Amino acid sequence: MTARVGVVTFPGSLDDGDAARAVRIAGGEPVRLWHGDPGLHGVDAVVLPGGFSYGDYLRCGAIARFAPVMETIVDAARGGLPVLGICNGFQILCEAHLLPGALTRNQHLHFRNRDQVLRVESAGTAWTNAFQPGQEILIPVKNGEGCYVADTATLDQLEAEGRVVARYLGGNPNGSQRDIAAITNSAGNVVGIMPHPEHAVEALTGPSLDGLGFFTSVLKHLVGAPA
Repeated sequence: MTARVGVVTFPGSLDDGDAARAVRIAGGEPVRLWHGDPGLHGVDAVVLPGGFSYGDYLRCGAIARFAPVMETIVDAARGGLPVLGICNGFQILCEAHLLPGALTRNQHLHFRNRDQVLRVESAGTAWTNAFQPGQEILIPVKNGEGCYVADTATLDQLEAEGRVVARYLGGNPNGSQRDIAAITNSAGNVVGIMPHPEHAVEALTGPSLDGLGFFTSVLKHLVGAPA
């Protein structure tokens, strides 16, 4: 049976179509979810896509965190539902307190759009089991508020518990502390990543196919998950 992966659309989402396409290419069934509908319609996992939810008013992700669909997703994620937040989705996960820390303005105050090398630090999450620890991948980054920050105790805890999922290599595009590009929760089912794996799933349009591993990982995870 094909795994159903929900992709949420908020007002201002830009990459929801790309995320749904990535799910389909990976072999899953994308299910479009609407921000105003609290129902998850039987999906097995959820992607919160990139963009500018609710125009990024107040703070990025601060309004989206209160969307009806997010109330359901927060409860489901705490119960083990795999959730991937990409760029704005990462910001929403932090605002919803599913992940620690925050994403702030890039230190240089410029928007960054480039192909970025990452090192996968953790292959033990629902979204990264297709990779090897230490594997280097190339996927696009595009953000103006992608600087990951947290207090020292939180950063040390993430490091000690192996919850840093990926780091920037070859230059930090936004000033994120400890070059952090992606993190996970303690259970490994919720991952936030600032770069865009959904833009690296086809040779025609991406700099590589490296992003596909995030989507094949969750399908593999779901096959092995207890019913």
